[in-house]
Amino acid sequence: MTLLAHDRYCDEIAHQVGLLRAVVTSGADLSATVPTCPDWSLEQLVRHMGGALRWVDALVRTRAQEEIPAESVPLCGGPEGEGDPAALDAWLAETGELVVDALREAGPDAKVWGWAGTLDSGFWARRMTHEITVHRADAALAAALPYEVAPDVAADALDEWLQLVEWVQRNMPQAVDDELLVPGRSIHLHATDTTADLNAEWLIELTERGIVWRRGHEKATVALRGPLTSVLLAFYRRLPLDSPGLEVLGEREVLELWLEKAKFG
Repeated sequence: MTLLAHDRYCDEIAHQVGLLRAVVTSGADLSATVPTCPDWSLEQLVRHMGGALRWVDALVRTRAQEEIPAESVPLCGGPEGEGDPAALDAWLAETGELVVDALREAGPDAKVWGWAGTLDSGFWARRMTHEITVHRADAALAAALPYEVAPDVAADALDEWLQLVEWVQRNMPQAVDDELLVPGRSIHLHATDTTADLNAEWLIELTERGIVWRRGHEKATVALRGPLTSVLLAFYRRLPLDSPGLEVLGEREVLELWLEKAKFG
């Protein structure tokens, strides 16, 4: 498994910011509830995502060696007033420019506070790429707009999700549900619309110490098959398992238990 290049992550953050801005300015109802994040309206989702990018900009730009309180970051909560798509769009545009510039200037190896055992700016470039990729899906679903993501980004998002879950299970056992720590069960993810060179298949084995995973085609207790974007969104709990194009083979309850219990935060 190989990470994407640092510039690729920076490019993708900029691209995803542009796509999220397009949702904001599409005429969508900013007060609409986000189906996949029902505690948020569309505007609250956008403010959350932009705030996370502003926070990371502050971490990376200052080479922070400890966590910075989000409330200390200027405009982390977004523009004043609510329901103004133009103001929200302008704030989001500036936010994207700030964080991408900070990440490009830092490069992947600058020492910056982080978590999951990775203390450099490269961690944040990757983390924000996938944070906005998935939250942009939330926004698109709320606005009833189409959603696509590049195959290399989607595959890396699945890698990162598994790595973060693995890290939590090894280092924060108090946050792990014991029902996931039962050996002898496994999950296979199989993207059906990618070329062989991407190797968009995964095997996740459950053990008494946490998951072990790798890319590859292997038999498992349960398999989730479908287009890569749909597999990604289902595995991130953004699409139901019965969505068109998805197929579950084997012991479905194992996959359902994973989706209910696995987490990294």
